[in-house]
Amino acid sequence: MQGKLPRSAIDRRALISSLALLPILYRFIPPGPASAQTAAVSAALPSWNDGPARQAILDFVRATTDQASPKFVPPEERIATFDQDGTLWVEHPIYSQVVYCLDRVPAVVEKNPKLKNVEPFKTVLSGNREAIAKLTLPDLEKILVATLTGMSVEEFNAEAKKC
Repeated sequence: MQGKLPRSAIDRRALISSLALLPILYRFIPPGPASAQTAAVSAALPSWNDGPARQAILDFVRATTDQASPKFVPPEERIATFDQDGTLWVEHPIYSQVVYCLDRVPAVVEKNPKLKNVEPFKTVLSGNREAIAKLTLPDLEKILVATLTGMSVEEFNAEAKKC
């Protein structure tokens, strides 16, 4: 029987999503000695409950922005990653990938004119944003399949670079 691995007290998704805040947090941390940074970092994330996830983020920001720290990361080397879990503005009211697929509908219909009068393609071609917003998940799935199926990685990359 295999033993269970111990779970971390830190929620991985919350930690990774929160790392996206680093560029924003950096703006509020004044340059100077670590004690000044500590006060600024402690005031950061005021809407968060105290807990291991918040503390891990604050510790990470403190360690990577303190020039005296061995974990210091110069600003020009800092990056942010984003997770689309519904917490970012770009995900509301619609994922950017869905917008990409909606934008590709005219090209798909051009290749297959029969779709011009078939829902949900007809609705998308109408440009009626209210009607498009009411598309169901199965409607969106039809659009995603039609706009992405059969596309090689190279074709996708070329199309994405056009946007």
